[in-house]
Amino acid sequence: MAISLFPFKLILLFLTISDLYMQSYGLDFGINYGQIANNLPSHSRVAVLIKSLNVSRIKLYDADPNVLTTFSNSNVEFMIGVNDLQSMRDPIKAQSWIQQNVQPYISQTKITSINVGNEVLGNNDITSYNNLLPAMQSVYNALVKLGLSQQVTVTTSHSFIIMSNSFPPSSGRFRQELVQYIQPLLSFQAQIKSPFLINAYPFFAYKGDPQHVSLNYVLFQPNSGSIDPATNLHYDNMLYAQIDAVYAAIKALGHTDIEVKISETGWPSKGDPDEVGASMQNAEIYHSNLLKRIAMKQGTPAKPSVPIDIYVFALFNEDLKTGAASERNYGLYYPDGTPVYNIGLQNQGQGQGGYFPEMVIESKSNILSINFVIYILTLFWVWELSIL
Repeated sequence: MAISLFPFKLILLFLTISDLYMQSYGLDFGINYGQIANNLPSHSRVAVLIKSLNVSRIKLYDADPNVLTTFSNSNVEFMIGVNDLQSMRDPIKAQSWIQQNVQPYISQTKITSINVGNEVLGNNDITSYNNLLPAMQSVYNALVKLGLSQQVTVTTSHSFIIMSNSFPPSSGRFRQELVQYIQPLLSFQAQIKSPFLINAYPFFAYKGDPQHVSLNYVLFQPNSGSIDPATNLHYDNMLYAQIDAVYAAIKALGHTDIEVKISETGWPSKGDPDEVGASMQNAEIYHSNLLKRIAMKQGTPAKPSVPIDIYVFALFNEDLKTGAASERNYGLYYPDGTPVYNIGLQNQGQGQGGYFPEMVIESKSNILSINFVIYILTLFWVWELSIL
């Protein structure tokens, strides 16, 4: 009878060890969940994927109630968006928006930030420029009135085009015509202790001047880097240089009390023929190396004690986005949940329909785990023979 039970014991042992073996250590990072597509999976399946990746923060471009409901009782923190600046200037409308889009969900879903407008400054819409700060103030005041200002911060994300100079990093400056809008914005954000969000894409710098911008430098690959002559700080990648340039620009306007966070960064896996550098290989290298830096909790050369805080762009390829082909190919995943390329993300379980990323284990760990399985199975076999 012992022999007949052996295969079942063997299977049980293998499944137990496999479950331990397939566990993910996870990675603490944020991701942008855009939905400009007609082929995306259900929110419930997205929630399973997000959980499997151990993503800690999600940035939405709206306040989709279906997403917020689906992620109730999860540990994921949400940054939600509101883009109607004209309406948000009105204190009554701002309060009503929060009562409809924040209050019903915040007891179950961790809404921690409201992003008022996306890349407003630099879009040549003066009306939006003038509406931005009043809208942020109205939203914040409404949060105070509703007793939510300690739970939810108010901020806005900027395109990197607000910079007039970014190299060397210590000479970073905002565009002069935008200073009149950025200066009071910084004062307000310092007052309420909210971060300055920037969308930074080294890909654009490389695409614009591949003859003079080192590909290794923008991909976090080994390179000689550059030295800021004013600070003597060494930079081995462009993203860190861009972050410190923003810090320098903020300091030039009198503030050293505002943290800079990256609300978007990524690399497209495909692009038009004239989009130099847009490839699956480069996208894989960029994101793999970026996630390694995040895992190391690195700071930038100018802020070594402040770990970089980043939202990767984006979760899925979005087929309805307009513009260059690259715009539709920033996703880490296809809509069916399979990874566009392998960047080492690991899942914590098995789903249906191939909806999770492949498991990637370092070779040394792989060998050790296999040896351990063989060792245990050998002991089991000897034990079975001994009781015959």
